[in-house]
Amino acid sequence: MTPPVTRREIVALALPAAASALLNNAFRVIDQLAAGGVSTPAQAAIGSCTFVLIAAYALHCLIAAGVGPLVARAQGAGDRDLEARVIGTGLLGNVGTWLVVATVAGFGSDAIASALGLTGSTAEQAAIFLRTVGVLSLPLAVAPTLDAVFVARGQTGRMMALQVSAAVLNVLLNPIFIHDFGMGVAGAALATVTARIPATILGLAWVVRPQGARVVRDGTLRRITYIGGPVAVNTLAYALVYFMLLRTAISPLGPAVNAALGIGFSALEGITYPCFLGLSLAVSSVVGRRLGAGQPEEARRVARLALPLTTGLGISAGLVFWLGACAICAPFTHDPAVLDQAVGYARALAWSQPLVAWEALAEGVLLGAGASQPVFWLSAPVNVLRIPLAWALAMPLGFGAPGVWWAINLTSLLKATLKGASAARGAWSSTRI
Repeated sequence: MTPPVTRREIVALALPAAASALLNNAFRVIDQLAAGGVSTPAQAAIGSCTFVLIAAYALHCLIAAGVGPLVARAQGAGDRDLEARVIGTGLLGNVGTWLVVATVAGFGSDAIASALGLTGSTAEQAAIFLRTVGVLSLPLAVAPTLDAVFVARGQTGRMMALQVSAAVLNVLLNPIFIHDFGMGVAGAALATVTARIPATILGLAWVVRPQGARVVRDGTLRRITYIGGPVAVNTLAYALVYFMLLRTAISPLGPAVNAALGIGFSALEGITYPCFLGLSLAVSSVVGRRLGAGQPEEARRVARLALPLTTGLGISAGLVFWLGACAICAPFTHDPAVLDQAVGYARALAWSQPLVAWEALAEGVLLGAGASQPVFWLSAPVNVLRIPLAWALAMPLGFGAPGVWWAINLTSLLKATLKGASAARGAWSSTRI
């Protein structure tokens, strides 16, 4: 008989998962810092590519987000044949998503840079970065699925170890490729991809070794994409929403506001959200395995155990945003106007941190059960609502940048409420996948 779920079990999974998410986000910061030694256009180019890379990640989520719940169910049920089929089919699917990204990046990088509104050297550097990353991105395509398997198996420590090795190697390779080999921004892209190769090879060995991996034409791919599809579309919509926010409500307010968003997204939310995500991944892992083992009541108890942890983490993040805003943002800019806007961003978003934490918990419950469609319908439309709401508050109503930040807060409240209610109802515990 499997012992009851404990809060210690959740924390033991959450800590390495959060560390892994932090390290994964660190790649963006590492590239930004490295590009600063090349030129201002190179740094601007890499920063402008952030949401393009999120869009590419969304495509890989089509596979990874479906593999995770299925492997967790198979683990809980002791069905090794299903696990091998899901892993093998998922990895083959990642080869397909990589080919799509490589083709688009190989032939369309210049058009993408132009669509971002970039010109001159910045557009040229962005196209080079996207082309290099995209064509060589097979390790980046496979990594989300490997992570999903580790989470599903409750092996978040292995996931963290691979992220540590990749991040350290990226730091070491950046100066070699960028400066010693004189490759510039292409070197930053090559370092990002190369750094993940050893971790990907070891991760594949760990994932495949226990029971192998098989590809069978039995509908497994359809099951994977049915679960992963809503998550992929939701992630893509998120990237597009921020792209539209930049064009309609943020960039018109001036470069200081634009820079403030970049600082807040990387230096503030880039630290706190991975912590929320770590708990969310831990919850999804336990929920999926308990449902697979035929223990829906234990799966439902996971959220109740995790709620105090999530609440404490969200309140702590809010206090850090409010009290530490100036100290955290100051190292990222010497411009008083940018610092003032970044501090305003931090203190406005401080109020929504508990909401974001609760939303992440609810998502962990729903996605762990494979209930990805409710997550999409309770996320994407509300995220889209941010565009007209932010524009209205910032422009016609005259609130400026605070209007944009409070549009984000208000929609975060709506998403947390809707997803929390869906998780509390418990219908997800009978989801068939």
